Amino acid sequence: MISARRIARRVRELGQEISSVYADLDQPLVLIVILKGAAVFAADLLRSLSIPAELEFVRASSYGSATTSSGKVKLAHLVEGPLTGRHLLLVEDIVDSGRTINVINEELMSNHPASLRLATLLDRPARREVPVEIHFTGFTIPDRFVIGYGLDYAGLYRELPGIYSLG
Repeated sequence: MISARRIARRVRELGQEISSVYADLDQPLVLIVILKGAAVFAADLLRSLSIPAELEFVRASSYGSATTSSGKVKLAHLVEGPLTGRHLLLVEDIVDSGRTINVINEELMSNHPASLRLATLLDRPARREVPVEIHFTGFTIPDRFVIGYGLDYAGLYRELPGIYSLG
């Protein structure tokens, strides 16, 4: 569906866009990575930045071992570092219903950051249930379940270098 080469090129472009937007910061940008799916994307994105950045992590789940979101979002791990007055970039693998992002956004905004933006590798708008503002998008995809490049099915296939449609 999306080759490793296309992903690498697009991630470099996103890194340049993000670096340009945040070029004048007086402190490092804080990348908040949604585990586990966004870890691969975040690692490549971090290396594509030309500005200082810190990493924080949040674990959220709405899939379990299914191919469709359960609609219930569980936050299992929240960011450890101070966020007040910081510029935050939430890094996600795929935006579907928007529920996970909204729950995390609410939690992060309660910390009073200077700004909060969203970067996602994949946007699947056909499944959107709540509005989501995405600031940096890698690819917009059709309504198919996808695996690879960090995205999984029941914990498997994260290691695939490209993105593939399952079924």
